[in-house]
Amino acid sequence: MSASDRAIDLTIAAARAAAELKAEEIIALDVSEQLVLTDSFLIASGSNERQVNAIVDAVEEALHKQGAKPLRREGRSEGRWVLLDFGEIVVHVQHAEDRVFYALERLWKDCPVIELPEDIRSGEGTTTDEAGE
Repeated sequence: MSASDRAIDLTIAAARAAAELKAEEIIALDVSEQLVLTDSFLIASGSNERQVNAIVDAVEEALHKQGAKPLRREGRSEGRWVLLDFGEIVVHVQHAEDRVFYALERLWKDCPVIELPEDIRSGEGTTTDEAGE
């Protein structure tokens, strides 16, 4: 069983919000085969604590517009590794140094990558108006 269409839509919306704030190394993984609690992980990096928190705010706002609310939020006060659990997806926004140290992609390397649209992969992002939402 792979990630639901809803989980993929939320993952793309979260990735786009992160890209708009210049998040780095955005990757989405389909973890539905490995975990029963969630369908996908979105992992993104910020270069400092302020950017990490700004990315988190943008992701929460974007997913709120999609009707999703976080069930759990961890790490916000430190701004080094913030975890947002939306049920269907879990978003990890990490400080670039922590991203290298913890290497979540390596831990979940057996999971398929969810293909993200080109504007997200290229780091351009789009505004809500451009996305047609």
